[in-house]
Amino acid sequence: MSIEWVNRAIDGLRVWGKEKGVEVDVDEVRLLCDYASDYLEVNELGDFKPGTFEELLLEIYPRKVIAPPETAPETVAAARTLIEFLVETGEIATKVAARMRATIDRIGPEMPAALADTSKYGMAKSIFSAIGADSLELGDPLPVQGATAEAVKDTATLDEDCDCPGCAPLPPVRLPAVADVVAAARQVPLLRDAHTVAGWLADHDRTTTTRRALRVKDAKQINRELGVAKPALAWRLALELGLADLTGITVVKETGFRSLAERAAEEVLDLWVGTVEFLGEEGRDVTGEALVDDAIYSIHDLLYRLQEPVPFDQVGDYLREVGDGGLVEDLPAALAALSYAGTVRLTPGGLALTDHGLWGLREMYDELGLDAPVAPDLAAGDAGALISGLLHEWFPDEAAERDVVRWLAARTPAEAAAELLSAVAGAPAQVRGVAVTIVDRLNHAAEPAVRGHLGDPELRPHAIHWLSSRGLDAPPLSEAEMLWVTVDMLALALPAAEAEPERFAENMGASGPPPEVIEDLWRVEHPDLVEVLELLGQTLPDEMAAKAARKAAFKARSRGIR
Repeated sequence: MSIEWVNRAIDGLRVWGKEKGVEVDVDEVRLLCDYASDYLEVNELGDFKPGTFEELLLEIYPRKVIAPPETAPETVAAARTLIEFLVETGEIATKVAARMRATIDRIGPEMPAALADTSKYGMAKSIFSAIGADSLELGDPLPVQGATAEAVKDTATLDEDCDCPGCAPLPPVRLPAVADVVAAARQVPLLRDAHTVAGWLADHDRTTTTRRALRVKDAKQINRELGVAKPALAWRLALELGLADLTGITVVKETGFRSLAERAAEEVLDLWVGTVEFLGEEGRDVTGEALVDDAIYSIHDLLYRLQEPVPFDQVGDYLREVGDGGLVEDLPAALAALSYAGTVRLTPGGLALTDHGLWGLREMYDELGLDAPVAPDLAAGDAGALISGLLHEWFPDEAAERDVVRWLAARTPAEAAAELLSAVAGAPAQVRGVAVTIVDRLNHAAEPAVRGHLGDPELRPHAIHWLSSRGLDAPPLSEAEMLWVTVDMLALALPAAEAEPERFAENMGASGPPPEVIEDLWRVEHPDLVEVLELLGQTLPDEMAAKAARKAAFKARSRGIR
């Protein structure tokens, strides 16, 4: 973040402090200079103004710096030291210094409250506060993958033994092709409008207010003549992205300014990531509904973690929780307006991220130093990679189905069956079950490969079932094989049963094995036998069947099966 003038200023400050016998908090002063350079167009020490300190202490610091309210006096003191350095080295006039001191006197007492105000937090500060800063309590919950919007609770500080949403790792995501991201970003209304507004203001020699805001008359003219829906928002984005500069208060285009359509792909990607970051920094007037605008970063994070559309009523419940019970006057209209930013889309199932929105969020998380993994393309790997990927709970069903279809499309049925079944020879039941399930989708052309595994004791019962269910010649299943395959299929369901025991019990009540079959399962030589029987004994709604399972588990343990 530091640039040359900042480095020179800090070196001079150290010398000045030593000569004057003044204790200088160099780190705090450097941070003041860094943020002034990055966000307030301070390019040298003489550019500091009284208003610079007001924006730094009440706007930039609360948005960017993870610090408890009680540290505010340290930052205020560093600002006062910087003022004395500026005036004594001749960088500012005495009268300017007096106005700066008066500004500090006025705003200093307000800084602790600003640091404590969670509505001022930017995206980076909010995320890092949620995962690691035990000195801050974050009021904006971050959802955990797999949770519903109603179930999201307040975050806690990072704890390796904690399973709260704020401590949950980001799930792996499937990213779209970069070319598709570039093409979609070029069509984002807000990003295009930022270029339009920056170019128009510069071409017409317009000026901003002293706080760099768009003048009301210009905003009205831009809206009327150019059709820009949110001129003030587009202008703030243009400034943030460096599409325009200010000479005093006069707007000038960036060097080599070009329209979005004319920019190279890498430029477009950088501008898109900057847009995503801009939306998350603080409440933006995107929709006109304060509750929605203040929670844009939380909405993004919710959708990123769930990786599926969130029903609109659940979005409303989530917003009420984030907003301490507040209500959105017109939620459907607000969510539709949010699509202006390009990060979300409305679907029949609810609100979801756009593909380029997902890509931009992942890039932002990565830049923040968070672990933002990318899910592999399962269709590009071999059978082992496909099965391993499908076994991960984070993998969305729709993405899994697409990968399976593409993987099978690259092979003949016989090739697919041979590769899948060979990959799971001697594997655990869950792994074997995934392969068998995919093979079950194949047509008669897979017969030679399936028949070739009749000699494998663990795959033989599945191969017999596959052949006989298609009316093909197959040996009969022995009683022992029938019992073995029953245990094997139940073992495949163990993870789902542990996650949703009530649903598993309901399914078993409707189609589970009868008590007389369960009683005989204790004889089966299967590594998951006891676990399967214990699960049946705990979950089966039929007490007779549950008792049979518990009895069979006891017999299996007596045989030495664990």
